[in-house]
Amino acid sequence: MASEPAHTHLTEGYEPDLSTAAQPAAIAADIPAQQPTARMKRPSFFQRLSNKFLLMTMLAVLVAEILIFIPSTASMRMRWLTNLLDTVAPVALVLEDEKDQIRSRDSQDKILYATNSKSISITTDGQTSVLATSAQPFIVDANVNPRQTSESQAIWDAFATLFDSTERNLRVTSTIPNTDKTLEIVISSQPLRSALLVYARYVAIISLLISIMAAGFIYLIIHEMLLRPVIRMHRDMISFAEKPDDPSRIILPEQRQDELGIAQQQLALMQTNLQQTYTERKHLADLGMAVSKINHDMRNILASAQLMSDSLAEVKDPAVKRFAPRLIRTLSRAISYSESVVAYGRTKEAAPNPRRTVLHSIVQDVEDVINSDNLHNISFINEVPDDFILTTDDEQLFRILTNLCRNAMQALQSMPDPIGEEDFKKQITVQATTADNQIFIDVRDNGPGLSPKAKENLFTAFRGSTRNDGTGLGLVIVQDLVRANGGEILYCEDSQPGAHFRIILPA
Repeated sequence: MASEPAHTHLTEGYEPDLSTAAQPAAIAADIPAQQPTARMKRPSFFQRLSNKFLLMTMLAVLVAEILIFIPSTASMRMRWLTNLLDTVAPVALVLEDEKDQIRSRDSQDKILYATNSKSISITTDGQTSVLATSAQPFIVDANVNPRQTSESQAIWDAFATLFDSTERNLRVTSTIPNTDKTLEIVISSQPLRSALLVYARYVAIISLLISIMAAGFIYLIIHEMLLRPVIRMHRDMISFAEKPDDPSRIILPEQRQDELGIAQQQLALMQTNLQQTYTERKHLADLGMAVSKINHDMRNILASAQLMSDSLAEVKDPAVKRFAPRLIRTLSRAISYSESVVAYGRTKEAAPNPRRTVLHSIVQDVEDVINSDNLHNISFINEVPDDFILTTDDEQLFRILTNLCRNAMQALQSMPDPIGEEDFKKQITVQATTADNQIFIDVRDNGPGLSPKAKENLFTAFRGSTRNDGTGLGLVIVQDLVRANGGEILYCEDSQPGAHFRIILPA
C-alpha cells in the first residue's frame, strides 16, 4: 500500500479568498427568525363555535318539536271530531224520541246552530231518520269516521284541512256508545280548520320557548364542560403564536382527567418543546453569525501556516520529512473545514463523494490527529484489517471517526484511574466487519460510559453533551454525515463498561 492514503490530498497553490468574509446572514439563512405574527381576527357571531352550537341545539329541538307536532295535530283533529260527536249524540237521542213531532224550521235551525252542524241523522236497524237539516242545499265532500281512521290517514286529513282554505262539507259518522245506533252529522270544515290553526299557533309558541330553554340549559352544560376549555386553548394558542419565546404564554393545563385535560397537557408539552427548539435554533443563528466572523480570520491564518508548511517539505531533515506530510494534510483538512463552516451553518452539508477507500488508513489518520499516545496513557487500537476496503466519502468518514474518537478520548481523560487496578489500561478501539451486505464500524472505549440524560438526548444539539462545557453538536454532525452516506449510527448497550457506537453503512 502506498504511503499516501487514497483519501488524502494536498492543496498546493491554494489561494484563499481574502477579499470578502463569509456573511453572517448566509449562515443563519435557514434558521427561522421570529416573524411578526399577524393578530388573528375574532370570529364573527355566526362563526363562533359557541354560537353555532347554540343555534344548532335550538334547530335540533325545533325539529324534534315538529316531529311531535305532526301526529299531535292529527290527534287534535280526531279529538275535535270525537268531542263534537259526543256533544251531538245526547241531542240526537232526545230528538229521536220525539221523531213523531213535526219540528219547525226555526227549531231545526236552532238545533243545527247549537251543534255547529248542517245536518243530523241517526240510523237504527238500517233505517235512517233525519232529525234536523239545513234549509240550504249542500253537497258532502268527504266522509270521516274518527274512531275507525288509521294514523297515516288522520295525519294526511289533518294537514289537508289545515292548508286548504276552501270550505268543504264533511260527513262525520260514529256509533253511539252503549247503543246499536249510528250518528251521522254534516259539518263545515271551517270551524275545524280554525281550531287547528289556533292549536298550531299555540304549539309553535310553546315549541319555540321549549327549544330556547332546552338549548340554553344544554348550552350552559356543554359550555362549561367542553366549549370553555376549547375557547381557552384557542386563546392560549393565539397568544403563544404572537410571542413563542415568552415562557409565560405556555398554557397551564387544568386539573382534569378527561380528553380535554389530556389535550391541554399535550399542548403544553408541545409548546414547551417548540419553545426549546426555537431557543436552540436562535442560538444556532447567533453561533453562525459569530463563526462566520471568526472563519474569515481563521482562513487567513491557516493559509499562512500552509505556506510555511510547504517550505518544510523542502527541508532535508529526516524527522521533518517524516512529519511534514502529516502536517500538510492536517492543514489542508483545516482549511477545507474552515471553508465548509458557512455551508454547515446553512444546514446544507456537502453531498458525499463516494470512492474506494482503505479504512485502516483513515483510522490511522484519526489516531495521528487526536494524538492519543501522549495523553494520559490512552491506547488507540486500530483493529481494522489492512485490506478492508469500502466505498464512501473518505473525508466525511474521517470527520465521523474523528468526532467519535475525540469524544472517547475526552471521556477517558476525565475518568480517574481505578484504585487498586495498576494494570488497568485506558483504550479506544476501532473495529470493522462485514455481514448481510452491510459494513459495521465499531468505536469503543472502556471509560465511564454515558449518563441516562446523555442517552436520552444523544443526537440532540445543545442537549446531548456528556460534559458541562460541551455543546452536544459533535454527535449531531456525526449523525448527519452518516445519514448522508446512506447509513445509520447506533449507541449499543454492552455488558462491558464504556461507550460503544456502531456505524452501519451499505456495502
